[in-house]
Amino acid sequence: MEIAASCLALALTGTVFAADGADARSAARPAEMKHIKAYCLDFNWGARRRFAAPGTWRNADPAQHVAWYKAMGANVIQTFCVSCNGYAWYKNGVVPPQPGLKHDFLPEMVRRGHKEGMLVMGYFCIGANTKWGKDHPDLSYGAPSTYHIPYTDEYLAYLAASIEDAVSKTGIDGFMIDWVWQPRRQSTKGKWLECEKKLYKQLTGEVFPGEDKLTKERDLAYGRKAIDRCWKIIRKAAKDANPKCIVWLTSNQMNHPHVVHSDMYKEADWLMNEAGDMERIHAVEATVGRHTRLITCLARWNRRDATQVVPEALKAGVGLYGFTKPTKMSGLVPLEGILSRPVAELKGDERNIAVLARAYHGVSINAVRNSSGEFVEPEEGERHERR
Repeated sequence: MEIAASCLALALTGTVFAADGADARSAARPAEMKHIKAYCLDFNWGARRRFAAPGTWRNADPAQHVAWYKAMGANVIQTFCVSCNGYAWYKNGVVPPQPGLKHDFLPEMVRRGHKEGMLVMGYFCIGANTKWGKDHPDLSYGAPSTYHIPYTDEYLAYLAASIEDAVSKTGIDGFMIDWVWQPRRQSTKGKWLECEKKLYKQLTGEVFPGEDKLTKERDLAYGRKAIDRCWKIIRKAAKDANPKCIVWLTSNQMNHPHVVHSDMYKEADWLMNEAGDMERIHAVEATVGRHTRLITCLARWNRRDATQVVPEALKAGVGLYGFTKPTKMSGLVPLEGILSRPVAELKGDERNIAVLARAYHGVSINAVRNSSGEFVEPEEGERHERR
């Protein structure tokens, strides 16, 4: 693997990622942003594939975080309205804040990010919310770190109120919605809750036939109706609060029958393939709205080769995004040891960060960051050393 990575890096010597000097200046005008260059320090996850405990990273400093995204060269910050544990990243809202939250994090991120010419996006996990599950055990299939919430009237009312509140109070330019899926029903071993049987009748006009008699066709029709209703409520809440609010859908299964050829794909402002490959993006291009911006993703879980995906995305006019779990209690990931090293020496999310940062700064894949925080190309770096 190391040999292959080195060969690939050598093959790309001299290739400079497309740069647009106007991107940062036009970040407050998203329709004019030539390239979406986004990243996320992901507050969702704790240890062993479980959601982070409430209050994790409660001391996160907005000034340090905006400086981190600026160092990355991002023009879009994706941070959080409410993370998967069910607590908010701003104070005095309809959703309780992360316990012990030191700063009014999200509004401060918006204020500082806008000063730097960056869009600031929030986040809602639609299919999972630990606090909601614990507070409403009869309306949730437990609260594991997977999809566990059926889209009942009660839940959608809570979700709409949360969205309207965050958009109205924090100044965010928009937000990502994640896990817009049907619940997995793990805690009941596939048995449906009474609340979801009621929802099935509400949406299909038919009495729930029973798990053993529910055909794949009927289950699919119900799932599409439930997701479509949820989407329309999300979009209305966002646009009522701010007509210019960007609703950003991420999908880890872009071709899933619950979502392909849906109004959600046609109406989303931004649509991202979290699986990271360009093939799935090209497969849905004809089904999205004329205004919809397409984005691809680099993260450890999808195991894509950033040195291949990034140039392909830029050539196709597709936006770029990456995310990783923080490695420090500050909620940050130190960049010094990543950006100062050759890409071929790095693995996983460090490698993704290294390639994205170079693309975001418009330098070649072989450039490294010096002690002054500037990217220099290999020949230029050698000249500096000789001096």
